[in-house]
Amino acid sequence: MIRTDIHVGVFDVFIFLGIFQGILLSWFFIKNAQDNRKANLFQGLFLLSLSLAMLEEWLNNTGYIVKVLSITNFSEPLNFAFAPLFYLYIRSSLNPDERRKDWIHFILTIFWMFYMVFSFIQTNEYKYNSYVETKHPEWGYLNVVTIINDDPLGIRRYVNQATAIQFVIYLGASIVLLLKKFRSQNQPLFKTDNKLLIILRNAAIHFFMIIFIFIATKLYFGMHSDVGGYLIGTYVSFMIYSTSYQVLNRSDFFSYPGSFLSFPGLKYQKSSLSDENKELILAKIKKEMEGNKYFTNNLASLSGFSKQLNESSHHVSQVINEKLGKSFFELLAVYRVEYAKKLIREDKAAKLTVEELTELVGYNSKSSFNTAFKKYTSKTPSEYRKLLSYQ
Repeated sequence: MIRTDIHVGVFDVFIFLGIFQGILLSWFFIKNAQDNRKANLFQGLFLLSLSLAMLEEWLNNTGYIVKVLSITNFSEPLNFAFAPLFYLYIRSSLNPDERRKDWIHFILTIFWMFYMVFSFIQTNEYKYNSYVETKHPEWGYLNVVTIINDDPLGIRRYVNQATAIQFVIYLGASIVLLLKKFRSQNQPLFKTDNKLLIILRNAAIHFFMIIFIFIATKLYFGMHSDVGGYLIGTYVSFMIYSTSYQVLNRSDFFSYPGSFLSFPGLKYQKSSLSDENKELILAKIKKEMEGNKYFTNNLASLSGFSKQLNESSHHVSQVINEKLGKSFFELLAVYRVEYAKKLIREDKAAKLTVEELTELVGYNSKSSFNTAFKKYTSKTPSEYRKLLSYQ
């Protein structure tokens, strides 16, 4: 007979609310992944993966998993998605224009997803025995006849070791990227005033803490212990609450008339911006781009640009969309390409290399610069230079 003992403590409530908040936040991160902000996409997917893994851990710890035995171990493939997603978040934050085959990092995740089919097709009675073995061995087991092995290759026993190794590799790669950026910006690691680098550095520290908790609890309590997952769930829930507070605290929602009893309208439909204010913001945008050459900042972002203008990101984005017919990152690309053309025309002796041009106009990678330049001129920088030499 299947026992359905349920126990929900204070920390279980704390974690459950964190899971709910995490899923909600992840949706907003993913939703705001437009304008080449792949960092938001990867961060949203990272948060969603963590929230789903926490949900499974919560179901196991409270006993609710016996109510939904069919989804047992549903989040196990995500073990191999956490580290790649974090690394890609760091990389795309530092190099937003870079284009690579990101899917390669999820080959192991995809393989494990298919391999878990052997576990998913097992009977509920078999899954109940697995739960009892991990959480309540004193309950006794059901008599079950197994039709097919849930681990035909015998590799699931190494999932924790493989996860730990992957964590260390990707964390190491993330740290290398960060240190290179700190050096290139001549910024001290713990005394930098660069807002983006501070955020990414702190994110790496927190990810290290998650890895430390995971590895330490596995070594101390055993590889099959779920204590680490419970502690990580508590730690991540706290971080989710902190992020939610920051999102609400930075929102301009409270700066204008609003009510929790109203539904959100269409984008910009009820904007408080008058035509006069739009023109003023447009003038500030052009001054910052053309006068101060903001586009040459290789860490340029909509939030950072808006801060320079002392305007809300929402209003700046609206004016760029409506008045210039572009997204923020499209506008950056246009200014960067035009500036590159100017530098090439002035570089009569052809001393500037493509790599130097890339850095001067604000791009982080040569490939991104070449792609943008060809998009707006139909030629690569080298082809454009050669064409000028014939004129």
